[in-house]
Amino acid sequence: MERRLSRLTGVDQEAKTLRGLAAVYNSDSEDLGGFIERIAPGAFKRSMDSAQDVRAFWSHDSRLLLGRRSNGTLRLNETSQGLEVEIDLPDTGFARDLAELTRRGDLDQMSFGFTLPSHSSDSWEPHESNPRLKRRTIHDLVLHEVSVVSVPAYPETSVAIRSMQEHRKLQDTDALSIMLALRTLTVRRVR
Repeated sequence: MERRLSRLTGVDQEAKTLRGLAAVYNSDSEDLGGFIERIAPGAFKRSMDSAQDVRAFWSHDSRLLLGRRSNGTLRLNETSQGLEVEIDLPDTGFARDLAELTRRGDLDQMSFGFTLPSHSSDSWEPHESNPRLKRRTIHDLVLHEVSVVSVPAYPETSVAIRSMQEHRKLQDTDALSIMLALRTLTVRRVR
């Protein structure tokens, strides 16, 4: 499984709902070891159309479960910008810690774990500005999980302490105030 990191956009203080943009389309990653990666619009369509369960974790740790798509405590929405995430945080000690760390701005990133369904799910081409790099574009993926993490990934993702409506309004009117620099990590599970 591959994982990509991105910024969180917020925690609703009253409802204890975490909101974020876990992936941004057409945004280059940092150098992932000889290649730059980009997620194409529609890459999450397979996952959105399927009944497959997706889980939300803290730092990819399945012991720190935050929500599940199957019971409605994790909601995913593929927009023209990317993958929006809403997580109703449980009333647990680690979730209260996570909410506080997000409110303080210590945690402001997200990651997603995925696999590719086939060889035709991605394409490779030379990177136009750096001939030693290739650009990988992912056109289709199978989403397995989203995670709140402390290490960033793609440069244009975000999370803040506000409602999703306020978040979208800020993105439309003042994108620079919510865009945060990110770095990318790739984690592959050995089978």
